[in-house]
This record gives sequence, structure tokens and C-alpha cells, in this order.
Amino acid sequence: MGDRPLLLEIGVIGRAHGLKGEVSVSLSTNVTGRLVEGSTFETDHGPLTVLRLRPHQGRELVTFEGVTDRSAAEQLSGTRLLAEPLDEQPEDGYWAHELIGSTARDSAGVDRGVIVEVEANPASDLLVLDTGALVPVHFIVRVADRFVDIDPPDGLFDL
Repeated sequence: MGDRPLLLEIGVIGRAHGLKGEVSVSLSTNVTGRLVEGSTFETDHGPLTVLRLRPHQGRELVTFEGVTDRSAAEQLSGTRLLAEPLDEQPEDGYWAHELIGSTARDSAGVDRGVIVEVEANPASDLLVLDTGALVPVHFIVRVADRFVDIDPPDGLFDL
């Protein structure tokens, strides 16, 4: 079995829009520039390349190469758009895929669980641990060697 690159979900194709193959896309990334004309994504239907796009009611309306009518567009509904992670580190935080699978360790050196998800939350994104605990990302002190060092307030894990 060969090494396959890690692919991240960039968005999900929604409903067909109109008669000429256009679909709505809900983005699951906040990185501008991931969805542009010429972008190619891996999908369960094979690679899809963006021909045209335009904003529409909080989503993007996208035409993919080779998708020329409503019937073809309807076949894509629910399709996940996948792409390789970007190399550069975000200025104000961490990439979620770099945190998932790491062990959260508190300032006393106690392992608090493995990070299984990073959940978006308006106040602060949350690290979801395999123990069920939720830790706001602003308690992260350091990320290194598959460990995420956190400095949570007293009582966070007492619930």
C-alpha cells in the first residue's frame, strides 16, 4: 500500500443551481484562495476542476469542467471536495489536522486525552478529546511531537 497524501475537506457540493451545470458549494475552510478558478479537488467522482465561480447567498456557485447540465450537477450533490493541506502555518493559530491525533497534556504533565476533533465555536474553537472533555484552543501553550500542551483553569476536567 503506497503512501497517500493527507487530504482535507475544503467544502461540500450542495444542490444544482439552474440548468447549465452550476452547483452550490458550502466551504468548510476559512482559507481564502482554496476555491478559485482552476482549483482541482479530489472527490469520490474523480478530480473536479473549477471552471467558474461566483458568490451567492453565503455560498459559492461553482461550475466544474465537464459538468454542463442540471442532471450532471445533481449527481454531484453531497460530494466532498478534498485537497492537500497548505504548507504554511497560520499566523494566528494551528491547523486542525495538525492537532487531531495528538495527546493533550496539562501543565502538571498529566495526559488528558487524545484530540479527536476541533469543533468550531463562536467564543473559541474547542479541542474535543476522546474522553469527552472540551478544551478551548486558547489554552494551548505549545504544540510539538504529537503532544499539545495546555494550561487549563482549575476545575476544567472536574465536571
